[in-house]
Amino acid sequence: MKYIIGMDGGGTKTKCVVADFDLNLKFECTGGPSNFLMQGTEKVSETLLKLIDECRENLNAEYSDFASVLLGTTGAGRRNDAEKLENDFIEFTTKKGIKLNLFKVESDARIALEGAFSGNPGSILIAGTGSIMFGKDREGNIHRVGGFGRFVGDEGSGFVLGKKGLIAASKEYDGRGLKTQITKMIADEFGISDTSALITEIYKNNFDIASVAPLVIKAAENEDELCLNILDEETEELILHIRAMKKHLKEENMRLSLIGGTITTENFYAHMFKEKVKRHLPNVILQQPEYPPAMGAVLMAKEHLNSK
Repeated sequence: MKYIIGMDGGGTKTKCVVADFDLNLKFECTGGPSNFLMQGTEKVSETLLKLIDECRENLNAEYSDFASVLLGTTGAGRRNDAEKLENDFIEFTTKKGIKLNLFKVESDARIALEGAFSGNPGSILIAGTGSIMFGKDREGNIHRVGGFGRFVGDEGSGFVLGKKGLIAASKEYDGRGLKTQITKMIADEFGISDTSALITEIYKNNFDIASVAPLVIKAAENEDELCLNILDEETEELILHIRAMKKHLKEENMRLSLIGGTITTENFYAHMFKEKVKRHLPNVILQQPEYPPAMGAVLMAKEHLNSK
């Protein structure tokens, strides 16, 4: 057995990397989506096997040369769901006469955490369309903050920023709220300029609410008072996530890596958030991930192998 495979999967694509036991990268490739809750386990199994076969052919290897394979993907946050994909994939490969040494499934957030700190203690805050925070303490225990979804959670995310921007526009339409730049910006960008159009887009046309977030951020940067308040409220929510995680990890100086376009790209919201971290949480150390999530999957695959 020569290699370890790590995969970082999601709703649009799956990144696959092969490394040796010293974590030297040997090959990488990309395949289709692996969100099995959306795609189904059979379709995802086909995608995973294609990736493994591409690795095998490129390295002139046998299936037996892969000591451990681990997929971190969207939808695997609950152990029962992860085990379903594990079992279905093993059944899928067995029917084809293929025997893999070890195959495991973890959540995409879990492999991101492992990759960010090379398996050591630390925390990640994810704020993209949704939001959630994970941390690992010195005993190896995993802690979670947030992640309750768009109905009762996702504070600080693109979805909530967009939702609050749309609420502001709806209130201006019928005179319940202040005038705000976001109303005209939504009309210019999406053609939504009145109550009827907004209701149709949201409830009939499955409008992407998070797509309004960049407009809210831009309006705030243009000193729109209402949008500035939205950004202030949601950055405070992210600060609450960090404070809670710091208590869980019991670290005097907590390392934190940021993930997700809302807080990692150069924008007014991300800058406001990072300034608050520096000002109010001086013992929180912001750092870039040491490895990408796919290499985090390799680290976890190696860990599973050692505990086998």
